[in-house]
Amino acid sequence: MAEIVTYEARDRVALITLNRPEARNAVNGDVAQAMEAAIDQMENDDQIWVGIIQANIEGQDRPVFCAGADLKAINSGAGGSLMTERGGFAGFAYRERKKPVIVAVDGLATAGGCEIVLAADLVVATTRSAFGLAEAKRNLVAGAGGLFRLPRAIGRSAAMELILTGEPLPAQRAHELGLVNRLVEPGEATEEALRLAAQITAAAPLAVWESRKVVLAAATEDDDTLKRMTDAAMGVVMRSEDIGEGLTAFIEKRAPQWKGR
Repeated sequence: MAEIVTYEARDRVALITLNRPEARNAVNGDVAQAMEAAIDQMENDDQIWVGIIQANIEGQDRPVFCAGADLKAINSGAGGSLMTERGGFAGFAYRERKKPVIVAVDGLATAGGCEIVLAADLVVATTRSAFGLAEAKRNLVAGAGGLFRLPRAIGRSAAMELILTGEPLPAQRAHELGLVNRLVEPGEATEEALRLAAQITAAAPLAVWESRKVVLAAATEDDDTLKRMTDAAMGVVMRSEDIGEGLTAFIEKRAPQWKGR
């Protein structure tokens, strides 16, 4: 039997794949546990600096990145298994981590699938993709962060329409509103995500991780707290081995050789 979530290391990048195409990559208990294990593997590997989440859409007439929660599991009383203690929904939605994650979407990301997207740091999507929180159509609410993450990503008015109607947002419009970082042709999402990841891994990893922490906090914290967090981030990079390498490489006009420490 194929793994329900696969993990592959490519240089400094972890490629994590939702691998349940026959069920539109819906999240059940096995997916949640496997996703959490994949994030653990990414976070614990010092050689990995960035993650990418993609989905297997082979054999699908209408590509679906992830249809969200497996409603069969919920209907059978196994809804609690779709969450993990540390990661929340899909083992990912509320997972604390230091490394950035890019999501590569080629198809529909709806309900919990959209919430996986919103929990990531950067989004690469194809022109045939769409994003939606369809829970209201099923007498549910987007309980994995979508109700507050989507307004932050695209603005309150646009998010309100999507949430109240349950209708999906086309990728082109999502790109215009700022949810999607890079828009590409069908079939090209993962390759573009790998190019983006290569640009990130060319930068100093400690600076990337510490900067990410402050950017994420900016949505909820006051300026004084954010200044303290920025000062702390500066302290981390200034005390690192990489600070000397970065300055020396600049002076010597060569590419730096980062160690991440």
